[in-house]
Amino acid sequence: MTTKFEMLENRVRKTARHLGKWAKREGVTCWRVYDRDIPELPITIDTYDGALVINDYRHLDEAGERGGGDAWLEDVVAAAKQALDATEAFVKQRAPLQHREGIQYEKLENAGTWRTVREGGHAFRVNLSGYVDTGLFLDHRVTRAKVAAEPGATMLNLFAYTGSFSVYAAAAGKRTTTVDLSKTYLDWAGENLALNGLTSEIIQSDVREFLVEARRAGRTWDVIVVDPPTFSNSKRMDYTWDVQRDHAALIADVLAVWSRSGAVWFSTNKRRFKLEVEAPFLDVTHATTPPDFKDSKAHHAYRLAG
Repeated sequence: MTTKFEMLENRVRKTARHLGKWAKREGVTCWRVYDRDIPELPITIDTYDGALVINDYRHLDEAGERGGGDAWLEDVVAAAKQALDATEAFVKQRAPLQHREGIQYEKLENAGTWRTVREGGHAFRVNLSGYVDTGLFLDHRVTRAKVAAEPGATMLNLFAYTGSFSVYAAAAGKRTTTVDLSKTYLDWAGENLALNGLTSEIIQSDVREFLVEARRAGRTWDVIVVDPPTFSNSKRMDYTWDVQRDHAALIADVLAVWSRSGAVWFSTNKRRFKLEVEAPFLDVTHATTPPDFKDSKAHHAYRLAG
């Protein structure tokens, strides 16, 4: 009788053969190999140029234990490594469906394991073990390319994280402004830009405060991308951020610095998110979900054209 771990190994091997051809053709060296395909195996497996990052989404019981314990996870890791002939695997244990909720700013190790990967003709530095997230959200691969292809000379990247949208846009010839509250991530964004021979105006600021100052200064941008966390209560902020509660006011501030050419992009990974604005944004979630993601709600994405 085939065990669920053998099922996992077979599924991962089959997917890798199928998507591996696509990844090679697209010049992508980091992609999702397994996306919680089997209900009894609630994990994701991403390959970063052969090194695996495994996210464990098992539910926690009242005692704080995950079903199957460490032995279950060891079997999962062994099956994934066997299927992909991998020698490295880094495991991240998450709360169920937790992703991009401000927790990416939590450090797991002092240094972590750094790699350089490629996507869309660009190079990016990723940290496979130092943080809960690696520094590159793979589900936004298509979104990054679409934002870069928008008409317009200037691009504003809000909640910029490690600057991947800025890399794409700057490579497309746009003058970019990259804004985030974290100096750590802005330094990382600067490294990503330099790695590709690019530059950007980099600003450390709370996004809402930045938008107030930008409007006061009369600044505008042709293309604006907004990809905020679902929730944040950073000690560097004097308020809490909730994307469902606060997105309408944020988008109003964004539209005040938009030149009305190009486009405004807004995205969130809150699974039950409902866009509540009057502006005629188009839901482009399906069009921006990459072929390696089975989860149709990996993110929500919306576009407002000029």
